[in-house]
Amino acid sequence: MTHTLHRSGDPAGLAHDYVIFAIAAQGINSQGAAPKFKRFADIALKYNPVNFGDMKSGNMFTVGKDEILGNFRENSIVHAVFTDKETVLKCLKEVKEADIGLSIVVSGLVHEVGEACCAAGTAAHTVEHSLGIHGAREKLPAPAVLDISTMCGHGMVAFSLVEHLVDEVKAGRTTVEKAAQELAKQCVCGVFNPVRAAEIIQRLL
Repeated sequence: MTHTLHRSGDPAGLAHDYVIFAIAAQGINSQGAAPKFKRFADIALKYNPVNFGDMKSGNMFTVGKDEILGNFRENSIVHAVFTDKETVLKCLKEVKEADIGLSIVVSGLVHEVGEACCAAGTAAHTVEHSLGIHGAREKLPAPAVLDISTMCGHGMVAFSLVEHLVDEVKAGRTTVEKAAQELAKQCVCGVFNPVRAAEIIQRLL
């Protein structure tokens, strides 16, 4: 199960939204895992992710890359966000060749991720699908707001903050890029895609 599973949106938008993350199984291969997370991070950062973070220390917009790189723990979960399949493929291929010894999870459109895995010389161990949202759907915000908010799998990007920042951009008090980065700060793990958020905000103006 992954908290990156419930990103909403249409296929065109989700085609620019991929998360690769590394995790250890606690009590199985977690002992001594901190250097392995560093190795994964070093590889992922070579491919210029648009967001990067460790759920134990924060993301690149809140604490910065150096703080993250210097504080990996045995129970870290390290994330990198990319906007295109080709870069995901290159990163996956290098991670596989490095044989780091951690579980690697990739979130994105399932057929695109499957193709990237095959091209990288690996295969998916498990495929998970979100069943969507059930219940009082009339209480949900506009789909575009939901598309932004669900990029944080822990629900830390409030609907009201998205709506407020869109209004701030409309009023000329901030820019699309700054609004997207402010939203990215709320997602501690670093799985939020600020590039996709900026694209969605732009459409809302």
